[in-house]
Formats: sequence, C-alpha cells, structure tokens
Amino acid sequence: MGKSKLILEYLPDNISSMLYKVIKQDLIEIRLRANCPLQVVKITGDSYISPTGHKVSAGDKAYMLTAADLKRAFILLCKNSIYALERQLREGFITIPGGHRVGFTGQAVMEKGAIKTIKNINSLNYRITREMTGIARKIIPLIYDKNTDYIYNTLIISPPLCGKTTLLRDLVRIISSGYPAIGLSGKKVGVVDERSEIGGSYNGIPQNSIGNRTDLLDNCPKAQGILLLLRSMSPELIAADEIGRDEDVKAITEAVNAGVSLLTTIHGQDLRAVRERPSAASLLKRNAFERFIILSKKRGMGTIESVTDRDGREVSRCLLKS
Repeated sequence: MGKSKLILEYLPDNISSMLYKVIKQDLIEIRLRANCPLQVVKITGDSYISPTGHKVSAGDKAYMLTAADLKRAFILLCKNSIYALERQLREGFITIPGGHRVGFTGQAVMEKGAIKTIKNINSLNYRITREMTGIARKIIPLIYDKNTDYIYNTLIISPPLCGKTTLLRDLVRIISSGYPAIGLSGKKVGVVDERSEIGGSYNGIPQNSIGNRTDLLDNCPKAQGILLLLRSMSPELIAADEIGRDEDVKAITEAVNAGVSLLTTIHGQDLRAVRERPSAASLLKRNAFERFIILSKKRGMGTIESVTDRDGREVSRCLLKS
C-alpha cells in the first residue's frame, strides 16, 4: 500500500470507500467537518466527494458528514491510546504512519490558562505528506561554500502550503548524505521535529528519508530540542521548522554562537514581512542568517522566487532556472 493510502486505515470504512478512487491523485488535504460535505483539497483547488466516491462541485451532492463520523475517525486516529498522545492532543494534531499529520479542532479544555486537551472533535484535517526527493539540488550550491566546506545559516520564508517543509526535508537529506557533485561530504545533522512533519515519525521512527547522518528529535519543542542537540549530539547543522517564539530565538542564537549551521523556516510573504515580526527581527538584526530562500506558489507549489544574502542581493538566478 502506498504511503498516501495508509490514510484510509485511519478513516471510518464508509468514508474510506468513498475516498479510495481519489486518494492516489495529487491531494494535499482531506477535510472532515461535522454536518458539512466531505472535501478534498489539491493545489489547484478543492472539491467535494459524493457518496459514490466521485468529485462534485456542489455541496448538496456530496456526502454529508455526521458527528458520529468524526467520533469514529478520531477513535481510529488515537488507537485507544489517548494518554500516549497527550502532548499532540494539546497541540491539535496527531501523526500517523506514512508521516501524515492530522489536525483537529473541537472544544478546548483549559487548565491554568493553557489548553490541556481538545474534546468533542468537530473538524479533522488529514494533511498528506508527499516526499519530493531531489528538489533541493539546485539550491544546495547557493547555500554551501565549497572552499570552506560551510553551510550558510539559511532561513526559508514561505506562506502556508508553498512547500517549505518539503524543501527543508530534502535539504536535510542531501546535506546529511552528501552531494559529491559539488564536493559536499555528508554532515552530522540534528533535526528538531516539533510537529513530526520533517521526518514524519511514527513511534519515534522517521517515515521520510532524511539522510544517513541525521539524528532526529521528534515531538519536542524547538528551543529545548536545539539546546539538547547542542549538548549531546555534536551536530554540524541543526534544522527545525517554523520558528517564531522568543525562546526559539534564544536557542538559535546559542547554536550560531556555538558555530553550528542553522537551517529553518518561517511563515511570511517575503523578507520585509518577516522583519516586521518582533522575534524574527531580533535575529535578523544580529545577522544570524546568511541566506534567505523565498518561496511562493505562483508557478505551482515550491516556486523559488529568489535566494538572497543578508544584504538582499540575489546569490544567483541562473541556477534557479534549470
């Protein structure tokens, strides 16, 4: 069974049978909402699914999900081990085999001003992980100095659903395994995978290819994970996804001061927008990053708009056209 079809095992039988024909297509999300039509999402748009498993454009022709459907799906996701998933439940997602992540909403249960868990689930978002190996090859020469064997501290800037995690994962894979064509030997890479999206781990074991020399810290807050890797794993590069909190900034600063290269991502339209975020602005003022990769989906997911240095100068455009 393909990685995407593993999702069908975590859906109620009636919904699984409706999605069997379309799951192999280039879906990026399956959306279940109580008392709403069953929906699938592609980069090019969304559509509904009929009770016979066909795509339809009108919601009244689609299968209407019930609260019972959502309850059955959530039980399948938890595998009757809600306690083991306590942290993921607080964060609003569950990772399943194949590296797919399922986000959810419902009724938040609060404790001391923080979310303790979420119950009475009313919406599920099955985000489908698709590995795209090799897409980072044209980027590597722009963030690697072969004369000094140095990976520049690099920040990938991207709006949601533009492929930043997919690109990050492939960069990690290549840097870890090596790229002899440009003289890059494999480096020790530490990955802090707070939401299990880079390695796509299930029970701690990565389901995605992340390289031969990669040490993965799964389901761990970024700031704590970065410091743990620095203390215990002697990484040459640390990678993490979606920085933004003040504690992330402090940990990244520690890593940079320790001489470890950084590879990470942040949500944003462009570098100017990122500079307006207080936590990110403090890192940029300290010149923590030396390369910026800007993504969009103007020509499809993962469109590389530019790769610039810390002064905003494009590193090279010709290499991005191939």
